[in-house]
Amino acid sequence: MQHLSFRMSLVVLLACGLIAVCSSSAVAQDAAATYKAKCAMCHGPDGKGSAMGTKMGVHDFTSADVQKQTDAQLTETITKGKGKMPAYDGKLKDTEIKDLVAFIRSLAKK
Repeated sequence: MQHLSFRMSLVVLLACGLIAVCSSSAVAQDAAATYKAKCAMCHGPDGKGSAMGTKMGVHDFTSADVQKQTDAQLTETITKGKGKMPAYDGKLKDTEIKDLVAFIRSLAKK
């Protein structure tokens, strides 16, 4: 009986791990799609700035200046806008903005 309980616990643990891996991958894909739709026009697909964005003075997301900002600072910039960048408050959900911040962090690692 105790052996069966251990097996059941192991199955549940593995199922939870599989769900976590699958959902984090889905979140990353959603963030990439949101970035492509809302940000890449100015910030470029790699976060270094498109030709138009560079002329407008966008920041390179892979730079130390952007990466040293806190998540709260990046969230505020996305939410409220800054300079020529529009505000996304009410246009994106809080979770989408949080996922975009994580996506911006990932650009420095590429």
